[in-house]
Amino acid sequence: MSDAYGSTLKGSLKIKGVQNHAIKKKKKKGKLKLEELPVESESSQSMKPAAKPVDKRTAAQKAFDKVKEKRKIDRVLKKAEQTHRERVREFNKHLDTLTEHFDIQKVSWTK
Repeated sequence: MSDAYGSTLKGSLKIKGVQNHAIKKKKKKGKLKLEELPVESESSQSMKPAAKPVDKRTAAQKAFDKVKEKRKIDRVLKKAEQTHRERVREFNKHLDTLTEHFDIQKVSWTK
């Protein structure tokens, strides 16, 4: 039995075109210690004006976001004005208006 597998190669598969088969591991970067962090004086921080984030959206994008927010607020207010009981009544009224097409059909032919 061992003769049948005697000519097989053992080891990992070789990839064509790759010279070095060893896997190189990346070195882990250590966390900076408090002493190594750059320290800015308080006076230099107070002199610099706070940079405002630049809005890079187009006018159409701004208008879209504004309308989206308005619709969201309207949806919340509409939900808030109805109680659960009123929503259930409205849903049942809607179900009553549906045709019988959506009802579960009888399967038994004997009855």
